[in-house]
Amino acid sequence: MFSNRLAAHFAVAAVATVVAGAAQAAIVHWDANLVIPNNIDGQYINVETRVAASAAGLAAGWDLNPYGTSTTAMSWFAAAAPSGCVMGLGQGGTTSAVASLSAGTLVSSASTFGNTASSVTAGGWVLNSNNYFGFRFLGADALTHYGWGIMSIGATMGVRTLVSVEFETTAGASVTVAPAPGAIALLGLAGLAGRRRR
Repeated sequence: MFSNRLAAHFAVAAVATVVAGAAQAAIVHWDANLVIPNNIDGQYINVETRVAASAAGLAAGWDLNPYGTSTTAMSWFAAAAPSGCVMGLGQGGTTSAVASLSAGTLVSSASTFGNTASSVTAGGWVLNSNNYFGFRFLGADALTHYGWGIMSIGATMGVRTLVSVEFETTAGASVTVAPAPGAIALLGLAGLAGRRRR
């Protein structure tokens, strides 16, 4: 009986730690679900105000602009410096480009940023799948912030939807792509303790 109570106590503490850690991180999440048209405009997106439009003048202070008419690549237009997307080899690409990042990638001042096109070969983007990308942007506070997003790619690179974005409200603070394994493990521990109590 005592061990059951102790397990329940630690389970509650583990969940509280995960929730408190998330609150201190000051991460903002947005379920955008924006279709990125396969045209020359794409979507101009302000991640802080959650405004998206087909023209830069309709999305004041925009940060991201995925666009393009190709079925083999998606282009990224540069917002005002220091904005840009994380470049690199991603999940196995062959050249430096806006990369599809692996879960657990840290997006920070140490990342390389640019606005080149992304493609299956250049950045390791995966068709018929959700792909992660990292970015930085100039916030309303005129400081650099870091974030990451999920871009769903269909049968070609011309079929795409911005599923969601997350960014750090603390200027200069790094973010990790996808939930941290440690947080998932703690939640698993809480679930295990709950099952044992029954």
